[in-house]
Amino acid sequence: MAFDVVMPQMGESIAEATILKWHRAVGENIGKDETLYEISTDKVDAEIPSPVAGVLLEVLVPENQTVPVGSIVARIGAASEKSVAAAAAPTPAATSTPASAAAPTAHAVPAKSMGDDNSLESRLATKSSPLVRKMAEAHGVDLLTVKGSGAMGRVTKDDMEAHLASLNTTISRSVPPPVHDPSAPTLGIVPALAVPVAPHVPAFAPGERVKVEPMSRMRKIIADGMVASKRTSPHVYTVFEIDMSNVARLRQQHRAGFEAAYGTKLSFMPFIMMAACKALRAFPVVNASVDGDQILYKQDIHLGIAVSLDWGLIVPVVKNADQLNLGGLAKSLNDLAERARSKQLKPDEIAGGTFTITNPGVYGDVFGLPVINQPQVAIQGVGAIQKRAVVISAPDGSDAIAIRQMMFSSLSFDHRIIDGAVADQFMSTIKKELETSTFGLQ
Repeated sequence: MAFDVVMPQMGESIAEATILKWHRAVGENIGKDETLYEISTDKVDAEIPSPVAGVLLEVLVPENQTVPVGSIVARIGAASEKSVAAAAAPTPAATSTPASAAAPTAHAVPAKSMGDDNSLESRLATKSSPLVRKMAEAHGVDLLTVKGSGAMGRVTKDDMEAHLASLNTTISRSVPPPVHDPSAPTLGIVPALAVPVAPHVPAFAPGERVKVEPMSRMRKIIADGMVASKRTSPHVYTVFEIDMSNVARLRQQHRAGFEAAYGTKLSFMPFIMMAACKALRAFPVVNASVDGDQILYKQDIHLGIAVSLDWGLIVPVVKNADQLNLGGLAKSLNDLAERARSKQLKPDEIAGGTFTITNPGVYGDVFGLPVINQPQVAIQGVGAIQKRAVVISAPDGSDAIAIRQMMFSSLSFDHRIIDGAVADQFMSTIKKELETSTFGLQ
């Protein structure tokens, strides 16, 4: 009997996924829990293990195709069926069976309504993704007015973006630009005049030697998120110089005992995370979000830690970070980073962050000015820790030049709700904690 392999539910809000790569060709053996294929969702990329051992008999969904959760994507059978599978079925790259041709799933539309792929019943049954529904709601778009190019007429993100672009073009052509009347009362405020849309500039000239490569799904998500963040939040930056000699000394003195007690390495980052938690408790507006004209003060501190991958960037989240000691922070951080690089993260492990720390300093960066991770309102950048000659003051007031472990750390903050003074006080708290605290190490 063949075993149906279905697209897994990777999170409550995820309704579809794209197959990035098949790790087995039709006719090849695979063991239980060995990686069968890789997927990408709006939240995370992941490697999916085989639910059973056997032979890959059939691939129903080719690479780079998006299908609803619950769709049958492949079939696995017993070893005795290997010769039949190899002779009858195409390789994953050559497979052209559309998702709609797969066996019925929980998302299949009843036969009586399949004649109208644009019907409300079809749309609800096939479930456009939460991202698409959120875009439609935000722009007041009725999904029934959008032509879907996805499986069974489902509206994809590309469909929605194309529809919104066409609406913007129509509006800009039909509405004349506002004209400023100098005689009208302005209370000192001059209305903004219409800004013409910049003409499209080709990315390369005719005859220029270029290699064209489409963006990966993750890269598209990152690009969209960064552009949206810069449009949403007025970014302001502050940079502090922090003496990390205290942390370096503590780390050197306690590293061996710490690793023996907790079974994980002790880097500088858990100290920075612990200091950030103290500052977030002292200045809760930095742990907030903006919803229209309301400020949402998050009561829990969930630290997002940016992790660089060969194929992009991901931000796993340490939940309730302020409730963890140095050992708990180190274990959580190292576990999430390791599983991020091996594509083993679950969607809820990269969701719900309230404040993010990114560490470009590991590559020698002196300091960076990162983009805020929406819907958060601030992000801390950590620069390289380097020995530098600095002036230090003794208790008696005398000065001396000493070699210290120094670090620049930045804060990008949303000026809608965080003032410069608050941002500087927040960073001052982090600075003081890193320079003077024992962090519970005895």
